[in-house]
Amino acid sequence: MVGKKDVATKEEKKETKEKTSEGLIGFTKETKQELEKVAWPSRQQLLGEAAAVILMVILVATVIYLVDNIFAWAAGMVF
Repeated sequence: MVGKKDVATKEEKKETKEKTSEGLIGFTKETKQELEKVAWPSRQQLLGEAAAVILMVILVATVIYLVDNIFAWAAGMVF
């Protein structure tokens, strides 16, 4: 005789299998829907913001380089 525990596990396995297939398909559909909601930047806006980021990186790297050289010079004078 099949116990309730055995039946529950078979049903759980079936539900898990269905949820997995629905989950993957559902995830793909939801992802596509969410990507359609995204407000993508225009090419001009993207290039402008990318240029600003690159310039800021160059600026910060230059400042760090200069500060490092100043400290190296100061340390050389002390030691």
